Amino acid sequence: MEFRVLGEVAVATEGGEDLPLGPAKRRSVLAVLLVHANTTVTVDRLAQALWDNEPPRHARTVLHGHISRLRGLFATHRAQAYGVELVTLGTAYLLRVPPERLDAHRFGELLRLARTRTEPEETAALLHDALALWRGTALQGTAATRALGSAAHALEELRLTAVQELAESRARLGDHASAVSVLRAAAAAHPLREQLAAALMGALARAGRATEARELFLRTRALLAQRSGAEPGPALVHAYSALPGGEADAVSATPDESHPHGTGAVATGGLHVGGAVDTGDAAGTTTAGGTARRRLPGAVLTRPTPPDAVADPVAVADLLPRRTRGFAGRAGELAALDRATAGLPGPLATIIGGAGTGKTALAVHWAHRRRSDFPDGLLFVDLRGYSPAPARDTTSVLREFLLALGVPADGIPQTPDGMAARYRALTAGRRLLVVLDNARGSRQVRPLLPGGEHCVTLVTSRDRLDGLVASDAARPLPLAALPTDESLALLAAVLGEEPVRAEPEPAARLVRLCEGLPLALRVAAARIATRPHTGLGRLADELADEQQRLELLDLEDTGVAAALGLTVHHLPDPARRMFRSLGVHTGGTLDTGTAAALAGCSPRQAASALDRLAAAHLLTPTGPESYAVHDLVRLFARTDSPVADPRATARLLDHWLHTLLAAAAAAEPGSEPCCTLPAGTGRAAGVRRFGDRADALAWYAAERDTLRGAVATAVDARLHSHAWRLVLLQWPLVLWQSRDGWTPLLELGLRSAEEAGEPGAQSRARALLGWVLIEEGRPEEALTHLERAPALAALAGDTAGEAVARINLAAALGGHGRHEQAREQLARALVLAERGAPAETVTLAHLHLARHFVSTGAYPEAAEHASNGLALAAPPVSAPRRVVLRTLSGEALAGMGRTEDAVRQLTDAVREAAAHAYAEGESAARAALTALGAGGGPVRL
Repeated sequence: MEFRVLGEVAVATEGGEDLPLGPAKRRSVLAVLLVHANTTVTVDRLAQALWDNEPPRHARTVLHGHISRLRGLFATHRAQAYGVELVTLGTAYLLRVPPERLDAHRFGELLRLARTRTEPEETAALLHDALALWRGTALQGTAATRALGSAAHALEELRLTAVQELAESRARLGDHASAVSVLRAAAAAHPLREQLAAALMGALARAGRATEARELFLRTRALLAQRSGAEPGPALVHAYSALPGGEADAVSATPDESHPHGTGAVATGGLHVGGAVDTGDAAGTTTAGGTARRRLPGAVLTRPTPPDAVADPVAVADLLPRRTRGFAGRAGELAALDRATAGLPGPLATIIGGAGTGKTALAVHWAHRRRSDFPDGLLFVDLRGYSPAPARDTTSVLREFLLALGVPADGIPQTPDGMAARYRALTAGRRLLVVLDNARGSRQVRPLLPGGEHCVTLVTSRDRLDGLVASDAARPLPLAALPTDESLALLAAVLGEEPVRAEPEPAARLVRLCEGLPLALRVAAARIATRPHTGLGRLADELADEQQRLELLDLEDTGVAAALGLTVHHLPDPARRMFRSLGVHTGGTLDTGTAAALAGCSPRQAASALDRLAAAHLLTPTGPESYAVHDLVRLFARTDSPVADPRATARLLDHWLHTLLAAAAAAEPGSEPCCTLPAGTGRAAGVRRFGDRADALAWYAAERDTLRGAVATAVDARLHSHAWRLVLLQWPLVLWQSRDGWTPLLELGLRSAEEAGEPGAQSRARALLGWVLIEEGRPEEALTHLERAPALAALAGDTAGEAVARINLAAALGGHGRHEQAREQLARALVLAERGAPAETVTLAHLHLARHFVSTGAYPEAAEHASNGLALAAPPVSAPRRVVLRTLSGEALAGMGRTEDAVRQLTDAVREAAAHAYAEGESAARAALTALGAGGGPVRL
């Protein structure tokens, strides 16, 4: 879970989905709490932040409602598991948020770290990462009040400081062109901030673009005069004087008593001053950027046209391709583009996504919808960043744009810098749309950005283009796969509605197999359209075979494999090696430790490679160190690797064993591991750490399919000692969700244990399988396995395993009404456990004996075993086991007529179950209380 204030105020889940925060006032409440995260905020302060000094009559009630809704939203999305808690403290509120989950804190930390570095490369990298956290103006979507405006302004000042520091570090590296790019967007967004303009002038001069620097000074001076009647301050004057020839034609610094720095009026420097409109007070002062200025006497400034200037052409460019036929869906993305291109001067939006997600189609479709907004023309170019053909060079694109804008061929400047300057000048006063399609990186884009505040630029790329976000305030629009309904609409748009309506289930299955990827859906539709006898059902059946899926989704040089291949081709070597190792992976999710095991590298190297794959949209980030791997991408990784690493499978399986042992220890604290690692197991590069039982069980559930794939891989590789361990180490989730279809996997684990010739493993597999079969209502099959389990454990010398096997056998016998035999098995299990098993197994034997005696009405014996079990069940023994023992104790005490003691035990059981979110145990304890007549109502926690 991540909290964002550097842009629109938002809360994002681990999967990257923004939570629905509701109206602006509720978003404002959250914004105030986040700005003051981990400190108390009074109700009065919240009211002032939301309504200035005019709160409504029932402001406290309204605020309470917003707080309640936020609490409910947090609870629904398990915020407490991430350390997030919204607390009421009297007449104040406190939002506890781990600092690393708030983007403003991470931004501040990166800025602080950057200032501690002495090497400009390190400084630049940290500042780049800091600025990449920004997604627009701070605190967007909140109420327009003084308090929130002041907080947003403070954050923006920090951002601008970071921009200037990044430009300085780039300049120290000698990369003056990059320094210019870093400063340009910020200076355009804050044209009256003279420090930015001065810094940009210096960067332009160092980049050999003194003419542009001089033009920037003149524009800024004219704007200052128009907006506030003020003259430039010392920073801007000094920057101009430092330009080649700047002292000769520009600045006279005569002292003036109205200027605290002793800098007097600035000469007009070639501008015509006249047409006074307000005589005013010539000695008056105003403030611009915090500096006192002498006010100019109501002047209107205009810039004359140089005598040798070429008049601007008047051609209306239109390079936009035709609309994509069969475009469907994307209503949300189109609306997001509308928002991203509104409000800011010269807005820049980036449409980013993986191969085949329909980025170009979306950009072109939006451009056609908004064509009337750009009366001065539409420019489009395929930069071929991910293409078999060489990428377009800047010079040829600029020449193409200038021709489209009406510049005659003989009037085009000869140098790239000259072309770029002419392009910016031509676009400065126009309403143009510029679409830069298929860009490989930010460096390829920057020279092609137009110069006008009324121009809109769309960039599409498979890369995240973080650089454009940092240097040019680009607003990214990530493009994901189409949801099912929009995928079906796309099929219907290409094939016609009748075929899709005629085969709804095959159509839905085909959409799932294409993973909502527009390119894959179009290729599939083309196969059906050109082969009338194929049909949706038949093609879906063929696509279900992983061996031929990618082949079926390619047509000539168009298709999923071709598109993915171009993306992979442009990856750096470490990322390409990591991508190819994904073919060995057994599931749809991936974390840094697993990736390190697959690639045989360190977790740090894996994290870097994974981030690059995510930047190329070959993986989807789902958390700080976790990613989703789509099936089509994984299949391509499998086919793209000419020679698979023979050790990768063993490394991966070893990694899973280490991780499963850690998960079992967290899920069942104090329990004995059901197995040890097999001989020859490698060391794990990075094993996930689990915070508590809930964290471990959530991981088990999330990785269930991946682990099932790992078992199948181990069996195929005849690594049976790995296979049965991979099965049995999932026992905490098996017991927790025993009726959730575990039988096939446990039978596979049993066969591997038999293949490995390990009787102890066979015993534990049969004991666990028997338990699941009992829960599934299959007692006869359960007995078949459970009756053999004790002898196998005895053969292996596994005392604890034999005790567990007899406990499970007793449960099956009791289910058949064979209570005496069940009691005998439990008695033998207790003797075995006390002879040589861990205390956790002894506790388990007492628990089942207590349950047996409660069911047969032998309450004193039940109470004794429950008491003995509780004495052994102190933490870290798992809370659910203690809850069951307390409940059994309460039932036994009730049967003995000790009602008061029974209520006390059952109340404690309810309290502990609620504290550990053990709903089943809480329900059982409340039912026992109700049966006593004590009620099942609220229990004070």
